Formats: sequence, structure tokens, C-alpha cells
Amino acid sequence: MAEETEIHRLAGELGEELQKRRWHATAAESCTGGAIAAAITSVPGASNWFEGSLVSYANRVKRDMLAVSEEDLEVFGAVSEEVARQMASGALAMMDANVAVAVSGIAGPDGGTEEKPVGTVWISWADSAGQEPVTIDARCFHFDGDRAAIQRQTVAEALKGMLALVRAHPE
Repeated sequence: MAEETEIHRLAGELGEELQKRRWHATAAESCTGGAIAAAITSVPGASNWFEGSLVSYANRVKRDMLAVSEEDLEVFGAVSEEVARQMASGALAMMDANVAVAVSGIAGPDGGTEEKPVGTVWISWADSAGQEPVTIDARCFHFDGDRAAIQRQTVAEALKGMLALVRAHPE
């Protein structure tokens, strides 16, 4: 499958760029259920640059493990810019990493609403570059397809964003 080949290529390129900088990556995953970590760890030598991933499917885990605000979960919902940003920041704080990605979305086939239909995914990227303050970016995507297709598209975009963030820093 073309998407799977692209995902593996992106994960490999991410590893190369991280190793050049002696950086480490991490992830906080909800709708992908560990697929970002699986893509990354499919690359030989990933243990040299990948710290790990937290699958924070339940709001309680987002709150307790990633320091996501209970108020933001209630006001904006788990699938929101505010929560995705906090997940990325929380993952960086939890792991010894320089770059993090966080994903929260509705992969379907149910769970969507008129405001947030199936395929709505927030992805946030955080970068400490080894110093404070943390730089955080977030973007909302609207993916098509079934649950597996939405998850694959999410993983690909998450990796693309991480790669761009790392490449934005000199080696």
C-alpha cells in the first residue's frame, strides 16, 4: 500500500534527521492507538532516537499523565487544538525528548458530530530544541475514508510535521 510505504519512508527520514542532531522524539497518541510508535519502531535503530509513546485514549489519561486541563477537556473536548497542544507539551515534559507529536481525533465509524465529523483530527507538534520555551504548533485535518484510512493519514501527517519541525533546526 502506497500510504504504508510513505509512512515507513517518513519514519526513516525522521530518524536520520534526529540522529544528525542527537535529538530524541516522542508521541502522545489518541486516535492512532500507538500507530505512530509502531511506524517509528519499524525503522532499524529507532532505539537511538525514539523515547516512546503514550497512548492516551481516555480523557483521564490525558489529564493525569499529560497534564491536560480538565476544564479544557470539558469546554473544548478531547478533539481540539487546546487539548492537542497540551498533549504535545505533556509528552515533552514526560520524556527525555526534543520533539513531540500529539494526535487526537475521530477515526469513526461513529463518534462524529456536525461540528466535529468523523475524520476530524487535531495534530500538534512541540519542539524544545533542548531549551525553553517550548515551541508548539497545531493543525486541524479532515481526513476521508474508513477508520484504518483515517489512522494511516493521521500517522503520515504527524510524521511529516515532525520531520519539517526537525529540519527547521540546523544540524
